[in-house]
Amino acid sequence: MSVSVTNIAAVTTMRQRLGAIFLGSAGNLVEWYDFYAYTAFSLYFAGSFFPDSDPVTRQYKAAVLFAAPFIVRPFGGWLFGYLADRYGRRLSLMVSVGSMCFGSLLIAVSPTYTSIGLYAPALLALARIIQGVSLGGEYGASATYLSEVADPPHRGFYSSFQYVTLIGGQLTAIIVLLILQKFILSPEELKAWGWRIPFVIGALLAIFVAAMRRNLPETQAFKMQDKKRTAGTLRELFSYPREVLIVIGLTAGGTAAFYTFTTYMQTFVRLSTGMTEEQTTLIVFGTLVFAALLQPIYGALSDKIGRKPLLIFFGVAGTLLTVPILYTLKETKSELTAFLLICAAWIFTAAYTSINAIVKAELFPTSIRATGVAIPYALTVSIFGGTAPAIALYFKQAGVEDWFYFYLAGIICLSLIVYGTMRDTKSISAMDPE
Repeated sequence: MSVSVTNIAAVTTMRQRLGAIFLGSAGNLVEWYDFYAYTAFSLYFAGSFFPDSDPVTRQYKAAVLFAAPFIVRPFGGWLFGYLADRYGRRLSLMVSVGSMCFGSLLIAVSPTYTSIGLYAPALLALARIIQGVSLGGEYGASATYLSEVADPPHRGFYSSFQYVTLIGGQLTAIIVLLILQKFILSPEELKAWGWRIPFVIGALLAIFVAAMRRNLPETQAFKMQDKKRTAGTLRELFSYPREVLIVIGLTAGGTAAFYTFTTYMQTFVRLSTGMTEEQTTLIVFGTLVFAALLQPIYGALSDKIGRKPLLIFFGVAGTLLTVPILYTLKETKSELTAFLLICAAWIFTAAYTSINAIVKAELFPTSIRATGVAIPYALTVSIFGGTAPAIALYFKQAGVEDWFYFYLAGIICLSLIVYGTMRDTKSISAMDPE
């Protein structure tokens, strides 16, 4: 698919603009599919790399490796942010999805613990680190691209598709899991070798998207900026200390909530409620569909009423409702009740996820936008987002699972302070003068 014009400022028809959005976000879906396939299939392959008899211990170790890539995400944010700000958004987006392809392929062909011992989890960790670097760069570049493609009155709506495709990547991983579970392989085959299939699929999809992104038109904002020698550098980034701190503060609670109600839900529902693997998969799938539908609704709403009211709604509701929702979810044995409880959490969590990319993009000028979005975001996700499943399972192992509920509510409350004191970026945006 290609866009009929190369000047994004001249993209005026709905068809042309949707074409640009598709090109900018399709790779995001593939990258997050590759990344989340790890979580969707961890219940099957954890025993191949961590041969403990206790399923909670196996999942805890798998969750620790889920968190490992987040350590290197700030490096990926810097590397690909620099490429995007200095050499263009398209180059950064092409290289990032190519790196994700390599990481997925490495997981697909990794030997198990019984074959090479401790080298097996080491290879798995290396693959996850490569994926972490890639994903750290994808976020900043794609958020910047989508915000610069959009016309000013609809920036919230168009940029919300970043999380539509992000959640779509996880949905795709779960669809692959459901197909393999119900129609192709037995649970024994999935645990023995079938878990490799989704990573092969992800690598092939990444190759396809990398080739497709060759047709991605560069944004007009990047082409028309005054080229600075410091564009995309840390020196340039540190000249905006307030904006960097705002990104860190507004991200902390949102990313912790997001990873709790996406990646950790698969494990939480399975281990805490005692539901079957198939029931768990269907519940999480349904809630993610609901979450994806909410993103453009909230994005469009932010174009009408501003970004700040939605962030405050997330902060207040998340602080007050997270603990009772998770307490009730732990005790339920009903699939419908579990589904409705997670959907209730998404009603306030989506108020953050739908607009967080555009809020960050509106804080920085063109010369440092991708780097400014990527690095502080990746750093915060490394601390509060990627660690959420491991922290939750640590508390569960220690017999104090409910401590995590208060931890999550507390992080959201800290972000609420930032939401209440920051400017509304819809009203005062660094993108407007450009």
